Amino acid sequence: MRTQVDNPVRERVVRAAISLFAAKGFATTSIREIADAAGVTKGGVYHYFESKDDLLFEVHTRMLRMQTSRMLTIAEDDSPLPERLHAIIADVVETTIANLDEAVVFFQSVHLLAPERQAEVRAARRAYHERVRDLVAEGQAAGLFRANVPADVVVHYHFGAIHRLGMWYHADGPLTPEQVGAHFADMVLASLRP
Repeated sequence: MRTQVDNPVRERVVRAAISLFAAKGFATTSIREIADAAGVTKGGVYHYFESKDDLLFEVHTRMLRMQTSRMLTIAEDDSPLPERLHAIIADVVETTIANLDEAVVFFQSVHLLAPERQAEVRAARRAYHERVRDLVAEGQAAGLFRANVPADVVVHYHFGAIHRLGMWYHADGPLTPEQVGAHFADMVLASLRP
């Protein structure tokens, strides 16, 4: 049985939806446009997704699953905590830039999901943020990071900046995704020094 990942037709439909949602917005993109962009029929789209909302949910969850998996791998590593936090921050910036259309769709349209799906996406996102917050708090308790700024504020500040990447980052600009990720991580770690 084929998985979602190795199904090229399904992936074409998702990629077409991401491009169109990012360029035109979710509300003004039709299933017909997605089908045409993917090179399939409308029935081909509906073979994989029951509705446009299903497609939007897939866009939201796939990026979150990927970033969460990567973050947990880094968080559970046995390297020093400041190095892990630096790597997590750099990674989420780099993967957001690498998937900038998905990020734009994610941040601009999560409120358009059905309420139960919205709650599911927000809970998964909150779990990601809480794990990063726990690392900051762990470093504060160990005296590695300054403790006069609540860990929640650190995390909200950092992720708030990431949510804006789609507004200013351009692939043809002077900085690579790796450089932007390193700068973000350096700034957060510098701000946490005791």
